[in-house]
Amino acid sequence: MEDAYISIPSGFKANGVNAGMKFPDRGNINPDLPKSMYLDVALIASDVPCNVAGVYTSNLVKGHSLQRSIGIISKGQKVRGIIVNSKNANACVGKEGVADADDVASEVASALGCSGDEILTASTGVIGTRLPKDKIKAVIPELVGGLSNGAESSHNAEFAMMTTDTVPKEVCAKLTLKDGREVKISGMAKGSGMIHPNLATMIGIFTTDADIAPSLLDRALRKAVAHSFNRVSVDGDTSVCDMVVIMANGMSGAVIEDGSEDYVIFEEALGKLSLDIARMLASDGEGATKFVEIEVKGAGSADDAKLIVTSVARSPLCKTAFFGMDANFGRIMTAVGYSGASFDPEKVDIDLFDLPVYRDGCALIFDEDEVNKLLSEHDLKFTITLHEGEYSDRMFTCDFSYDYVKINGSYRT
Repeated sequence: MEDAYISIPSGFKANGVNAGMKFPDRGNINPDLPKSMYLDVALIASDVPCNVAGVYTSNLVKGHSLQRSIGIISKGQKVRGIIVNSKNANACVGKEGVADADDVASEVASALGCSGDEILTASTGVIGTRLPKDKIKAVIPELVGGLSNGAESSHNAEFAMMTTDTVPKEVCAKLTLKDGREVKISGMAKGSGMIHPNLATMIGIFTTDADIAPSLLDRALRKAVAHSFNRVSVDGDTSVCDMVVIMANGMSGAVIEDGSEDYVIFEEALGKLSLDIARMLASDGEGATKFVEIEVKGAGSADDAKLIVTSVARSPLCKTAFFGMDANFGRIMTAVGYSGASFDPEKVDIDLFDLPVYRDGCALIFDEDEVNKLLSEHDLKFTITLHEGEYSDRMFTCDFSYDYVKINGSYRT
């Protein structure tokens, strides 16, 4: 869709406000600043209770806002919405972390006329500092009062989630089911650094007006995430607050049943939207100047294919070469070799787009000017063919620039 935003599905509203975490002087905001610089609390809410499903970071350390949401979703209960704050991860602060998230959710619930455990919580930002809940609670009347199904308030919700992101990440699809009924799915995400499978410093939220059972919602989300969000690597780090959730309020009146053609349509659409966001996440990696797709073909097993794409995508030497537009493709071959995958090095082929640079494990002589022209593109694609079997995989990543170090060397300030 031309203008995608989270509240397009029927019955959903959103808003984003400034609670003084990103920009402390709330009364003196420069109107020329991008909203991602000062909005810091988002709310996505439904007019009616929603079925919900979620997937979460594999990190054993989990933020307190995330722990709370996992507890709610695991019970299978319906929810009315999710509040997200940036600038503070609400992680590694002890038992007060969950209590603070509970307090904020209860305040939102009171304003919406529901119970506190119907409001999910998510936080992103600096780890180890207690959540400034009083600042957040102070703006909840403004946050709830400004809820709208319009584009501006929904875009504000996206901006409020963003940390080091430089561009918003919003998608939407309208589906026509077999009987002609229409269902809508929207998604939004934040994420720029500390991104690596399984999940990373990213928060993704989907909404849909389909009437679909929690078990089917969970199945569709897990399939969508497997080869989209879980195939993005910016820097090899996996953070503690990461989650992707989908809320379904059924307000379209269209029931999607297990085994139906409608379920297939829904599942495929959610997968495509997730893939679109995954590409946005990799392209907007911290300090990135390149979007890079690593593809492996002909692996002997699915595990081998995944090991190789992961190894190349997280290699600092490969990523700095991408940034410098250095045709040092031996770095890719090296990363393939230490990946832990089983293969014959003398059978490996590597291509940059359609240009062969390795054949049978040996470097080829190529036209430097032609390669430099290809490497100057923003979007790069490398294909690694093993000739061992029928399995394939891919990973989306980016380069490492000087700015990555600048951003992360002084992240707290």
